[in-house]
Amino acid sequence: MPGLDLTQLSSNWKKLQDKLQTEKRQEPESHGLKRKRPEGKNETTNGYKRARIADSKLYGPVNSRKKMGLAPSKPEGERKLDRKNSDFAKKHDLAPEDVSAAYGNPQRKHIDDINGGLHPSHKAGKYVSLDCEMVGTGPPPYTDNVLARASLVNFHGEQIYDSYVLPPPGIEVQDYRTFVSGIKPTHLVPGYAKPFAEVQKDVANLLDGRILVGHALRNDLQVLMLSHPRRDMRDTSRHPKWRLQNGGRPPALRKLAKMQLGMEIQTGEHSSVEDARATMMLFRKDKVGFEEENVKRFGRHSTFQPKGLKQVNGAVPPRDSPDDNRESEEDDDDEGLDTLDGEEDPEVVAEGASAVETLTPNAKKKKKKKKRTKRK
Repeated sequence: MPGLDLTQLSSNWKKLQDKLQTEKRQEPESHGLKRKRPEGKNETTNGYKRARIADSKLYGPVNSRKKMGLAPSKPEGERKLDRKNSDFAKKHDLAPEDVSAAYGNPQRKHIDDINGGLHPSHKAGKYVSLDCEMVGTGPPPYTDNVLARASLVNFHGEQIYDSYVLPPPGIEVQDYRTFVSGIKPTHLVPGYAKPFAEVQKDVANLLDGRILVGHALRNDLQVLMLSHPRRDMRDTSRHPKWRLQNGGRPPALRKLAKMQLGMEIQTGEHSSVEDARATMMLFRKDKVGFEEENVKRFGRHSTFQPKGLKQVNGAVPPRDSPDDNRESEEDDDDEGLDTLDGEEDPEVVAEGASAVETLTPNAKKKKKKKKRTKRK
């Protein structure tokens, strides 16, 4: 390439070259050191240079950084669990507190006390959910059921009772059905499992005067050799709304939990505590519908009253005459129990309170005598 002909350069180019040469001569030698900034431009914090950020509004204050280890970060699993439960409640039209109370609330996660018997602190309340695990006996194919485990949870899904059960005297277990029931021979040994009579008595005391929730309750009560007033039973397998969705047949609990709650249960060995908790969640989802069906079938009756409604402003509800005491005995069998938060509907409590307030101390009204029908 031929050399540059300086005679052909323009006058402007020559002036630029002279200016650059002059500025280069005026610049001091750095000797590899950084040039010191002018005063006022070198801002420091505690002796350290402050980081330069383009926009503090986007990135926040410079000094707001937290030191590692001062506040533990939330586990990733819990963050996913919170978002999952929130979406789950919206999708299935459930109250968020119901979902968090029964499943997946990191601050209130249930810790089940397997085979712990009666829980020392959890209260039963008005509603209890029952589920039992059974093993097989009798002649092959061992279709006769024997109670092997009984579990109950309260309205909020908290375990209030769980126990393995020894078979009654004279009955030998032929099929443990472990792949379904989760019961193993080591569970049904003296000293670990309780005698049948003891468990039967414990469960009977918990059911007394309360509303029993369950799935196919007839089977559970049969192996417990207990009975319960039919008007005080809420069976999710017999709920007309859900039977209609299943072609008129009683839906399986696993299918019902999947359809109504979006939950996967009974994927392997069953847990009676988990099944009782899922059943209570099903009841809570359509509690109003269950109560409406109960009124259609049995009529309105004196229901569980929380303490505080028995006397308002000095007014006391009228007492039945001695002749009516026998007929109202079942109606009043659930008074005196403590309700749990959320068990009573606000409109029902308000209605009951206003009715009591209208009474005067000298009121002499009597309850209308109810026509009773025999129950088989």
